[in-house]
Amino acid sequence: MRTIYVDKNIPRMLLVKAVKPVWRNVVFTPLSPAQFVDLPEPPLPGPRWVRVANRMCGICASDLAFLYVDADPKIGAAALPGNQRFYLGHEVVSTVTEIGPDVTKVAVGDRVLMHTRFQGANCLSQELETVCRQCAAGNYILCENASLGRGPRGVGGGWGDGYTAHETELFRAPADLSDEQATLVEPLAVGVHTVLRRLPEAGERILVLGSGIVGLNVIQAARALAPDCHISAIARYPQQVAMAARLGADEIISGEDGYRAAARITGATLYEGMMGSRMLLGGFDVVFDCVGAAHTLQDSLRWARAGGTVVLAGVRLEPLHVDLGPVWYQEVDLIGLNSHGMETWGGREQQTFALTIALLQQGKLAIDGLITHRFPLAEWREAIRTAQDKRSGAIKVVFDYR
Repeated sequence: MRTIYVDKNIPRMLLVKAVKPVWRNVVFTPLSPAQFVDLPEPPLPGPRWVRVANRMCGICASDLAFLYVDADPKIGAAALPGNQRFYLGHEVVSTVTEIGPDVTKVAVGDRVLMHTRFQGANCLSQELETVCRQCAAGNYILCENASLGRGPRGVGGGWGDGYTAHETELFRAPADLSDEQATLVEPLAVGVHTVLRRLPEAGERILVLGSGIVGLNVIQAARALAPDCHISAIARYPQQVAMAARLGADEIISGEDGYRAAARITGATLYEGMMGSRMLLGGFDVVFDCVGAAHTLQDSLRWARAGGTVVLAGVRLEPLHVDLGPVWYQEVDLIGLNSHGMETWGGREQQTFALTIALLQQGKLAIDGLITHRFPLAEWREAIRTAQDKRSGAIKVVFDYR
């Protein structure tokens, strides 16, 4: 089993952080906590376990953050003992090749998606008799027992030949989805979950800050779920500008000062203070920050109107130094999210994956043009470089194992 993983090895992480500014490719060497290895095929560790062979897998920014040791060991998640080894690759569609005797959710030959395994263990995968309130509600990624360490964990991930998983960590892919559509269900689901954390109302003005794959999926999810809102998007690269317009953005900000653009679009008043500090009175009803850097979060809070909302969809695995003044001064709500979970939509509760697949099948979400580059696993270094350099024209880069 070929696979790529990253261990929470603090000495190696600190070494790579120190060396990376002058030797970025240190992450591809034995000095790195990331390793490309060929492991013996592990036996299924229990009767409800499954083995899969991968068909296609996307390269996600979170994978790259682990690979390049952009994570700071001081963040809260790093304190949890359940987070020790991360097998890279979770935007993956696979074929079931072996099942344990008690598996009922999938069968050999089924195409499946990795659902919750990348985010860690939960009550179901640990087969706990009493489940926590989050798992009882279907929000398995927020499991309160995730770090108990009960039972085995899966081996392998999407960046490789295949992996093992508890049957509850998988989601069956419908036959009418192509492999490309199935591969993008996970990042599409993140967009859907993001929008449903603060669903825009008719006539509201929203801003999507950042037009990478998450931002683009937020744009099309907002257009699908809140068709009567006005969508502005900040895009940096030509392929992002073109795709944001194609997916439903009403106005695209590119090369224009963000504060002045926000004031122009919303009718807010821009004030400029000392030492370059700027602030809007008025602004967007909802800002979806799909970058998650300190400066984008600070700008997002200042671009939201009083009583507005900032939804933090982008992830930085490090402490952020941010002025939270608008949270109290303008009563701006700051909302976070983690990937996907349980949604209430159309009068019923359903997993984000199920809702996302339904929207794909209805033609309300689309993947045309999102996959820009394909690589075999043997060219993983080039694939990663392409995914990182948006000047390559990349939106979504995938490993194709077919």
